[in-house]
Amino acid sequence: MPASEPTPPSVAPIERRVDAVHSVLDRHGLHPDEFVVEATRVADEQWVPENGARIVARAWTDPAYRARLLANGRAAAAELGFELPRHHRHLVFLEDTEQVHNVICCTLCSCTAFTIIGLPPDWYKDFDYRARVVRESRTVLKEMGLDLPPEVEIRVWDTTADTRYVVLPLRPRGTEGWSERQLAAIVTKDSMIGVARIAPPAA
Repeated sequence: MPASEPTPPSVAPIERRVDAVHSVLDRHGLHPDEFVVEATRVADEQWVPENGARIVARAWTDPAYRARLLANGRAAAAELGFELPRHHRHLVFLEDTEQVHNVICCTLCSCTAFTIIGLPPDWYKDFDYRARVVRESRTVLKEMGLDLPPEVEIRVWDTTADTRYVVLPLRPRGTEGWSERQLAAIVTKDSMIGVARIAPPAA
C-alpha cells in the first residue's frame, strides 16, 4: 500500500502575517506606519528623475564635470548634492556616442540608482525585459520604440549589489546655447536607462 502524501503545513493568509510583523515591530518600539508614510514621501519628493537630469545637463555643458562624472560618478553626483545609499558603493555613468549605445538592466531583480533616476518602472522589473534585453537587446529596444541603426554597437550593463549604472545620453542636436535648466527639462528616465534617445527639438 503506497504511503500517503505528507500534509503540507498550513500558511496564514498574507493579512494575518502582515499583522503579526506589525505587532512585533510595535512591541520593539518601532513604528512601521510612520516609516511607510515617510519612505513614500521621500520616494515621491526626493528620489526623482530630475536629479539625474540635472547631472546630465551639467555634463553636457561642462567638459571638466563630465570627465569627473565618468571617472567617479558617486563623487560627481555629490558635487551637486546628491547622495547614494551606503551599499551603492559605485555609481558608473555610461556615455553614449554616435557609435555606441548603452542600456542598463538588473537580471536578478530591479536594482537602479534610484536616488538619481527614481524608482524603476514596472517594465524594468518585468522578467521578460530582464531576460531578453541581455540576449536580444536590439529587438527589445526596437519593440520599445528605439530602432537603432545596425552600425551602432549596443552594450548592456547588468546592475550588481554594489554597482549602479546610469546612461549619459547623447545631447540632441539643436540644443546649442541652451541653459542647464532647459537641457535638464528634456532628459527622461527612459533615456538614463537607455531604452530611449532624446529627440532633437522641433524646428
